[in-house]
Formats: sequence, structure tokens, C-alpha cells
Amino acid sequence: MVPLEILEFPDPRLRTTAKPVKEIDGKLNKLIDRMLVTMYEAPGIGLAATQLNIHQRLLVLDISEHKDSPLVLINPVLVSEEGELETAEGCLSVPGFYEPVSRASQIQVDALGRDGGPISIEAEDLLAVCIQHEMDHLDGKLFVDYLSTAKRQMIRKKLQKLQRLQA
Repeated sequence: MVPLEILEFPDPRLRTTAKPVKEIDGKLNKLIDRMLVTMYEAPGIGLAATQLNIHQRLLVLDISEHKDSPLVLINPVLVSEEGELETAEGCLSVPGFYEPVSRASQIQVDALGRDGGPISIEAEDLLAVCIQHEMDHLDGKLFVDYLSTAKRQMIRKKLQKLQRLQA
């Protein structure tokens, strides 16, 4: 299966707010499979549909050591959050950059699973950070938005230069 193209910052399509998934069918499950292939090959631990220019509230994650425990969240909703954790975040849409970002250290998220059934997840530490990061994508937000304007502009300029060189 061929991986999908991941949009890179500062592509304006990354700022699109995703719409709720209306139907869980074979087409959506094929998309989920392609998203997982794309995430694993990138390699990454999370991927939101928005990063693929697909503006549906859908994300995939896998923080397991052997990359054998994928988690699919359809129409995720953050129910609660507490604590604070600062970690160096990176992003497949902002390749090569890792910057400190503060997020809630414990969260609860309600969503639909791949089969369409409701799921509720209580997550902490890396899983909590990853879910929040990917959910931000669904709202058109990137981890660079948590950085200073100067730092964000520096990252933008470096990535634009690399994109020009690759074109």
C-alpha cells in the first residue's frame, strides 16, 4: 500500500478545521489503513487526517515499542485534562524540528473506534501528549503555534528554503 503525502508547514491547508466523520464504512477503513502505513513509514507515532489534506476528524496513533498497537480515534472529543507536562515535540508536518511544548499530563477523550463503537480513553504522559497534538491538527493548529513568533518564523523560513531546494 502506497503512503499518502504529508503536508508540510507552512502549507495553509494545515490550518483547515476538520469536519466530523459522518459514516464509518469500507472507504473510511481503507483511509485508516493508508494513514497507518503513512505514519509507520514516515516514521511517526501519530497522524491526523488534516495532515494529509483530508479534513475529517480522524487520527491514528501508535506509541508502542514494536509499532503493533495502533489506536484509531474518530470524532475525538477532549472530556477532561489535568496536570502539566513539558516535552520536546516534533511533527511529521514540521520535519526536523523538536521544541518544548507544555500540555496536560492526563486527559480523557471520548471518540468512536474503527468499528464505529464508542470508546473512552484515559491517557497520561506520552499518549496524552500525542492525542492532544493530533487533535490540535483537527482544529487547524500546529505545535509551532505554542512557540514564540520569532521561533515559528525561523522554522517557517528554514522549511520554505528546504522545500524550494527539493522542488
